[in-house]
Amino acid sequence: MQRRESKRILVGKVPMGGDAPISVQSMLNCPAHDVEANVEQAKELAGAGCDIIRVAIPDHKAVTLIDAIKSAVDVPVVADIHYDYRLALESVAAGVDKVRINPGNIGGEDRVKAVATACKNAGVPIRVGVNSGSLEKEILAKYGGPTPEGMRDSALYHVSLLEKYDFDDIAISIKSSDVQTMVKAYELTAEACWYPLHLGVTEAGTERMGLIKSTAGIGSLLLHGIGDTIRVSLTASPVKEVYAGLDVLKAVGLRKDGINLVSCPTCGRTKVDLIGLARQVEERLKTCGKSIKVAVMGCAVNGPGEARDADIGIAGGNGCGLIFKKGEVLRKVPEDELIEELMKEIEKL
Repeated sequence: MQRRESKRILVGKVPMGGDAPISVQSMLNCPAHDVEANVEQAKELAGAGCDIIRVAIPDHKAVTLIDAIKSAVDVPVVADIHYDYRLALESVAAGVDKVRINPGNIGGEDRVKAVATACKNAGVPIRVGVNSGSLEKEILAKYGGPTPEGMRDSALYHVSLLEKYDFDDIAISIKSSDVQTMVKAYELTAEACWYPLHLGVTEAGTERMGLIKSTAGIGSLLLHGIGDTIRVSLTASPVKEVYAGLDVLKAVGLRKDGINLVSCPTCGRTKVDLIGLARQVEERLKTCGKSIKVAVMGCAVNGPGEARDADIGIAGGNGCGLIFKKGEVLRKVPEDELIEELMKEIEKL
């Protein structure tokens, strides 16, 4: 696909924008003053493949999280700041890799200038975050509500506050809980500027519905070349956000690393516990780093036939199954041995 041209910035060692790979983000959700819990969760996110970690900095005491997290993991840290510009300055001084603010809610121009100057001197980019629920009264009055056009205008206005002080290491997010509004707002913003875009559906919901809404919105934009970093926001464990984000990138063909698991939806021909088998295979391969396609199919029709392009796979039979490789049957094994035999073949690849 043809990706939108955007400015390249650096979040720590992670490039964003330009032709850089699309990064996956998540946010720590432990109490801000529980340093140990936040560090442990940051380690879990790093282990899951998270590219960038965001942490809320609600007060001065929470600034200590930045050094603690950066000392524990080799993943860039973003400070999420609201209202108090001094927290942004302290976060930069503490070595944070990126600051997330809304320049319109941190006070007068002198405060915006102070943050822009500190970030520029330290080489720290700023993410301008705009949500449909936080648009300015003037914009709401102009458009009659939180429209995509209003969200674009708000984002560009906040960007202009930083540009005024010669700061352009900027990423933009313009999130909405409504998928159609979110998609249109990003499309309009993508046309209006060249800054990298952070994609996400805010307040997307629980693990099930949040994943569906996020995939619809983020996936749609990615398939049209829009987006430079993503977060799948879920009312669930941040680790699940990371796995979901990586899976979205795989689904649209933007990440080739790791397992590509395919499985059929079952039908009347299925005579093994395919649903259980597929779940076990998915769990066993969650941390497998091999870039291979694995098939878990219900019968010989969907096995070596329809899934012949799989690097390795299993196809169910009557209490048994076939192990096949690139469409060629290797052997027949009992159902209770299918998983282990499949894992042995994967280890050989």
